[in-house]
Order: sequence, then structure tokens, then C-alpha cells
Amino acid sequence: MGALDDIRVLDLSRVLAGPYCGQLLADNGAAVIKVEAPGGDMNRAFPHVLGPGQSTNFTGVNRGKRDLSLNLKSPRAQAIVHQLVAKTDVVIQSFLPDTARKLGVDYETLSALNPDLIYASISGYGAKGELANKPGYDLMVSAFGGVMSLTGEPDRPPVRVGVTLIDLSTGMLAYSGILTALHARATGKARGQRVDVSLLESAVSLLGFHAVGYLATGVVDRREGSGYSTLAPYGSYRCADGEIMLGAPTQPGWEKLCAALGDHSLLNDPRFASNETRCAHQEPLREAIERALVQRPMQHWLQVIEAAGLPCAPIHSVDQVMTHPQVLANDMVLESRRADGSSVSLLGMPFKLSTTPAQAGDAPPEPGQHNAEILAELLGMSDTEIAGLARDGVI
Repeated sequence: MGALDDIRVLDLSRVLAGPYCGQLLADNGAAVIKVEAPGGDMNRAFPHVLGPGQSTNFTGVNRGKRDLSLNLKSPRAQAIVHQLVAKTDVVIQSFLPDTARKLGVDYETLSALNPDLIYASISGYGAKGELANKPGYDLMVSAFGGVMSLTGEPDRPPVRVGVTLIDLSTGMLAYSGILTALHARATGKARGQRVDVSLLESAVSLLGFHAVGYLATGVVDRREGSGYSTLAPYGSYRCADGEIMLGAPTQPGWEKLCAALGDHSLLNDPRFASNETRCAHQEPLREAIERALVQRPMQHWLQVIEAAGLPCAPIHSVDQVMTHPQVLANDMVLESRRADGSSVSLLGMPFKLSTTPAQAGDAPPEPGQHNAEILAELLGMSDTEIAGLARDGVI
């Protein structure tokens, strides 16, 4: 029994943020219906690593859902959505405001049909302001929202974050907002309500102390590579067979690191006498540390530095992460069943509930895979009616 098994969700969203939110709801028991155009979500069109229409982009955020294909430009399809909304707890959508109104899936229309509806709207740049109708993309909003300005080496151009950080964090925030609204409804503080989430607001929230520091002092933080300009040593360093992250900016920590490296002479170098002087001489400091590290393999140094009580970690590649015993022990790789009976490995839930744990549902569906099932079960349509909808291009 999942924590949300009494909740029905209509997922009208596309690409990553909204679908990821829908998958989090599905993993926790919600009955999620993914609505997509008869040709399929645009996210299916990425390289079909897992088969036709099953890109890793799509497969990674759409498990556990039933699929209903609808041509929302058709008034008959819009009528079907409206009938489903009357039986639905949550709607997730990511259309531009004008498009949502044209398709009849805007908040005003749907909340009038179901005053208890939780309506999650995911936009690029927020619900208000001159950019409210501007489409948003992870990389573009990462640039616009300041995240990219802080990513990369200080003497090189900005670079993108290596993961789809903005999309996925927006999906998590939408999930959080939906749960908050459901709680407000369940406790009688509200009926239905609108939950607005945007890629831009997610990006700005991720600026964290960089934004707070600017607001407090007017100082603008810049790119610092893999370390910090105000802490040294703290960053990535080369060993004989790879790179590790380590941190020893405090004076006791620096003394422990020098002992672990077997080079006490570094303690007598005036350039490295304090965190402040080490920060002022980052390159000589790096050269001195790596001169010792490159003599031995990474695993040796991880053991020695950790034994000294200092923070350190290997810089793993994706394959090393996904096969690591610690990752597997925490169920971050799960198997989902595909329609043909085979299974596919997907990511597990990033949080765990002790009494109502999440369950990985079936692998993502094919476009329209559950058309007949959904229309008959929820709207009482006959086979003849459903066949007519298919014939007329409505589904």
C-alpha cells in the first residue's frame, strides 16, 4: 500500500520536470494517467536506447503510469479531459498560459469543473512578469538564472552543469508543492488550489548562499572550478590512477594532511602557513599536494586521508556509481517490468518511507497503451465509442 494510493493524477506535462513529478507521485502509490498526443511525448524522440519511442529521457521519468493518447486540439478530446478532471485529485501541466487556455486545460476552466482540484502548473519563467509566456529549457534557464555563471573554471567560459539539474529540481519542487496542497485540503485549510512552479524559480532557489551573500553585501561570487577561493586545500587533486576530492582548510586539518602525505616540509612553507595564505597560493599548493599524490594509487590515498579524519571521496564515473555496493544497498537501482514481460533497470526513489515505502511501477507505457482501459473504467465508454474516437483521430 502506497502513501498516495487514494490519489488520482492527470499528467498533461511533457519533457522532464512535470513527468518526473508525476513519476514521484506514481512511485508512492498515486494512480497517474499520462496524457500525450497520439504521436507521443516529444521526449520519446530522443535516441531510442531502449526501443522505439523509449528514449532514456522518457523512460527515466514515466514509469508506473497508465497512458492515454489524446489530440487536445480536438473539442472531443478536451471534453474527455474535462470529464476525467471531475474524477481527479491532481493535474500537472506545463503548457504556456495561452496554449493552456486554447486547449481548455487552464486553471480557471478545470477548477470550475472540480473545486477540489490541485492544479500544478510548471512554467519556464514564472506565472507573472513579462516572460510569463516564454518557453523554458533546462540549459537556457540555467544560464538565465545564474547557475551557469558559477559553473566552470574561473579563467574559462561558463559551462553547463553535467546533469539536468533545473528540470529535475523543478519536478521535485512541484512534487513538494502538490503534497503541501493535498495536506491543506485534507486538513480543511483549503479546497483545491493552484501550485505554481517554474524552472527560473527553481534555479534562483539553487543559488542559495551565493544569492544571500549578494543580497547582504553586494558581492558577486564567480566561478571557482572544483574548489573554493576561500578554502584551501579543498577541491579535486590527481593521484596516480584518478582524481579525488579532499578538504583540509583548517590548521589542524592541514597538519593532518601533511602528515598523511608524508611531507612535513610543507608546514614550514610561509605560503602555506594559514588558510588565507594557502588561498593566495592555490596553484603552488596544488602542485605540492599532487607531487605526493601521483606517487600512489587513488585507493591508497583515500584510505590514508580518511584514516587521518579528513573528508575525501573518489570522483566516480556514472558506471562506477550505478554498480557501487553502497548505491545498491540503498535500493537506488530498481527493476521495472515492460509490456513484453522483460525488465529494465531504472533509478530508485531518492527518499525512503519506513511504513509506506515506494514501489517501482511498470516500465513507461507505449502511447495510448491504456486508452480503452481508462475510457471504459473511468468514463464508462463502450468499445464502439472508443473505436469511433480512434477512427476520428481523437485518441
